[in-house]
Amino acid sequence: MNTEKELLDAGLKSLNHYKSKLPKWRYRPRQSLLPLVRWETPFLAWLQEKLRSPALDTYFAITANLGTHTFFMIVLPILFWCGHSDLGRGMVHILASGVFFSGFIKDLWCLPRPLSPPLQRITMSGSAALEYGFPSTHSTNAVSVAVYALYLLNTNSSLSPKINILLQAISYFYASSIVLGRLYCGMHGFFDVIIGSMLGAAISFVQCTYGDVIDDFIHTALRKDMFIVVLTILVLVRIHPEPADDCPCFDDSVAFAGVVIGVEYGSWHFSNSNYAWSQPIPGTVPFDFESMGWMVIMTRIILGVMTIFLWREVMKPCMLRILPPAFRVIEKLGLSLPRKFFKQASEYTRIPKLRKDDNVIPAISEIPAFLTSMRHPRRRSVSIGPQSQADAYETLAYREKRRRDSVSASYATDPTGDPEVTNNERANSHSKPEGIANGSISNQALKMTRLKTYESMMGTGFNTSTQDEAAESPLHSPANMKVEVQTQEQGEKDMFSRLEKPRVRYDAEVVTKLIVYSGIAWLAVEGNPILFDTLGLGVGT
Repeated sequence: MNTEKELLDAGLKSLNHYKSKLPKWRYRPRQSLLPLVRWETPFLAWLQEKLRSPALDTYFAITANLGTHTFFMIVLPILFWCGHSDLGRGMVHILASGVFFSGFIKDLWCLPRPLSPPLQRITMSGSAALEYGFPSTHSTNAVSVAVYALYLLNTNSSLSPKINILLQAISYFYASSIVLGRLYCGMHGFFDVIIGSMLGAAISFVQCTYGDVIDDFIHTALRKDMFIVVLTILVLVRIHPEPADDCPCFDDSVAFAGVVIGVEYGSWHFSNSNYAWSQPIPGTVPFDFESMGWMVIMTRIILGVMTIFLWREVMKPCMLRILPPAFRVIEKLGLSLPRKFFKQASEYTRIPKLRKDDNVIPAISEIPAFLTSMRHPRRRSVSIGPQSQADAYETLAYREKRRRDSVSASYATDPTGDPEVTNNERANSHSKPEGIANGSISNQALKMTRLKTYESMMGTGFNTSTQDEAAESPLHSPANMKVEVQTQEQGEKDMFSRLEKPRVRYDAEVVTKLIVYSGIAWLAVEGNPILFDTLGLGVGT
């Protein structure tokens, strides 16, 4: 038995991967929560099968974009330019906090998404499946926005009762649609969306309770106070946990950390300038619909969006050229802040043109492809099987768990390892329920049968035949175990070879994102409003 255990443990990279990559205080909670993720997967597959239709596939694939970073990054600047600076700052606070802390938790515990198969994943975002599953950032964003909107609607007496009720109903529908859509699309489990929703509600509660206090502090802050604010944000970025796999959560956290830096600095500086209104809310961008008219308003919005994209297109390549030499000097001084999945400046001479390297704001060249996918969401968005390293490791780990359970069950039934006994037991375990044999079965029994079917699909992924044959080996002798270990290793190679390889990421990208997104936020809060006024697109023109 000792020899068998030693062979079972040899080469099981799928099981040892997270144990070797994570410290115990992160690994143990992960292992405690992992059975819950696995337990809910068959129920999610059953629910998906019952609900799926072409119309719902299209609806949830499209509406999922309303909970993404890209959507909010395009919409939020418009709030500032249309005289709602306080609302814009509040939205930035809750969304940036949601993206950062949900990404922080994802990289902390590295919990996978529910397995596919049996689930089919419906998504228009290629990067979404590369992240860990727990908690759902979409759910965090949607619920935080909805709760914040409901708070504002309940404290706002300027709207008519009918309009107020309509907007509240839209808020409830928006959050419910995004959260349920994550389940329907097979991207998250119940656990992911529940905790994600609770996180979003908690973040909004903090903003609703202390938002005015934060704004007052920013508007009256001294330079040293703003330095402390920026330093605190940078420290949060630095302590973001290292993931066990190449996960893009850190990139999103850096981007939104830059957004917060730009918004806070821009709000502070703009509120102390002659361009901002001081009443009724300090730091508000001057705006008056009646005196400006639709033409001026639309011109402001189009010009503002173009300015943001132009800043990104120009500043990003400049930073990627300027920063690497500086990083090499810093690295020689021993002051570099390395990240596991980022190539250090001493390891490359130049950064090539990067494609699909931004999960928040796409490049201008990517917009046509994005619009095309919007027109054909279902044709392009359904996938089955592992899509990321985390998916692959979870598929292999669950496959190995099932194999070990089979070994344990065989020895428990017949410690001598009699092949006839184990085969008979196995045949009986796979026999049809009595209700099916008699031609009559209750709905509950049918549901349980379907759940068993989905459970048997878990951990299949790619190259399943050799693994299943190994799992059915009756004797599990030392010789057979060696073959199984070799098969396991070959299965891992085959699975990982079919995954899309993560692109190379460079250390200079971290600071580049901070600068680029700080600039985007500053343009939204201060730069573009000053530009509008200079070009005669302000109030009274």
